[in-house]
Amino acid sequence: MNNLTLTPAATVLLIRDNNDGIEVLMVKRSKRPPFGNLYVFPGGKIDESDKAEKFSDFCIGINDEEASKKLGIRSGGLSYWIACIRECFEEVGILLATKENGQELDLNGSEKQKFDNYRKMLLNNEINLFDICQKEGLILNLTNIEPFSHWITPEIEIKRFDTRFFIAYLPAKQKEEHDGNELTQSVWINPKKAIEKAFNGEMPMIMPTIRNLQECSEYDSGIELLKERSKFTSEDIPAILPKFFKKEGQWVGLLPDDPDYDNY
Repeated sequence: MNNLTLTPAATVLLIRDNNDGIEVLMVKRSKRPPFGNLYVFPGGKIDESDKAEKFSDFCIGINDEEASKKLGIRSGGLSYWIACIRECFEEVGILLATKENGQELDLNGSEKQKFDNYRKMLLNNEINLFDICQKEGLILNLTNIEPFSHWITPEIEIKRFDTRFFIAYLPAKQKEEHDGNELTQSVWINPKKAIEKAFNGEMPMIMPTIRNLQECSEYDSGIELLKERSKFTSEDIPAILPKFFKKEGQWVGLLPDDPDYDNY
């Protein structure tokens, strides 16, 4: 496998608790490739603006050394957390940050218009997340963001990603609003219901999405899930590289825990 063809990426499963138990925010991509019309989670590739060094004074909860250790890499781990926050804000308008004094952002009320404008500027590349932090005295809250899984795009694909999936708890005074461009729908849904809809064709999904939902469905509470995952190390989250091959004219997919995986 040529690692030079892999693009680092971060995806975030936003979770919350309500009467239906744990819920996950799912979004539907537009028709554009590579994930056209699929239900996924907010996320994207790591940008140059996500580089960890300059954010060190604007983060609480974890530093680059600790983040890198959690991911099992030498350095730059914090960039994945930063990318999660940026993508989350760009795509669904949720900003995982607080003010310097610890006060929560109120993106449902008095601060909505101002941060809606920042979001538009961010999407138009007129500003970056670091600039927003400086202008508004924001601290990125990494306390409620934890690594969840690690998937590598199969070798049969032209565009390949090395994607770290994270979970993050929804802040109290914020709600989602998909961008209407890359994303055409957004929905909070219980993981078990989402899996049912995936298998009956109502919500088209790819394998990593379904597997992540299955992991979430083992928990009754988002708080419980986040607390449990905070104990995980890089060894608890191995990279998953699906393998695909043709057998008797049909495509067959294998995961690392399948018996025949090492034979292909």
